[in-house]
Amino acid sequence: MESVTHHGRETAYRDATDGPDPVLYIHGSGGTHSVWGEQCGRPGHDAVALDLSGHGDSEDVDFGPRAGLDAMAAYADDLVAVARETDATVLCGNSLGGAVALTVALDRELPLDGLVLVGTGAKLGVADDLLDALGGDYEAAIDALVDDDMLYHTPTNERRADARGMFRAVGRRATERDFRACHAFDVRDRLDGVDCPTLVINGEHDRLTPPTFHEYLAEHLPDARRVEIPDAAHMPYVERPAPFNDAVDGFLADLD
Repeated sequence: MESVTHHGRETAYRDATDGPDPVLYIHGSGGTHSVWGEQCGRPGHDAVALDLSGHGDSEDVDFGPRAGLDAMAAYADDLVAVARETDATVLCGNSLGGAVALTVALDRELPLDGLVLVGTGAKLGVADDLLDALGGDYEAAIDALVDDDMLYHTPTNERRADARGMFRAVGRRATERDFRACHAFDVRDRLDGVDCPTLVINGEHDRLTPPTFHEYLAEHLPDARRVEIPDAAHMPYVERPAPFNDAVDGFLADLD
């Protein structure tokens, strides 16, 4: 892992590049860079994956003395710092990570050649019962997230165990903050401000961010195409990495 210092903290990232212009991957709520194992390091694909503040190996934001600091803005700072450090001009974000990528595309002066938005939306409302569990019974929240058609269409015992371990390692505080940042996120009236080509990818069975979320993105972004991955839910890049990677490779080829 490498790191970049910005805004008084260090943000960690995995750099799996041999050439210029890597794709920068951004994890979802309660995640870390490790979810992108099928993308980072695969032959012929230059990739970087970061840990947002308070996740994995990245230092957290001290929200106490910085009253009013929005979590989404802090995560956007992380993303911009790593993108500038690695010369990444294509961002690929899942769920929360997609919202962070959209925030950067709309609000930051970072040159971008393309966006890949996976399992995300222009608005990311979170169910009240999940928010309540995140604020209280964290194990119940984890149970809900590893159910069928949430993270995965048909989760194996191994994948359920891996997801439980990841959520427990990141912890309730950061994970609840992630979901609340998603709940507050709404850029439906700003999508026409995204000025780079966008690939929208969704899993066919995703209950967290249903296909309709992605249809909306594809219809309202100025230059977008949509790919649906069959037999997958919220994390198609883990569950169905081959068609996911093919879709990303095709998009990147068209950018050249």
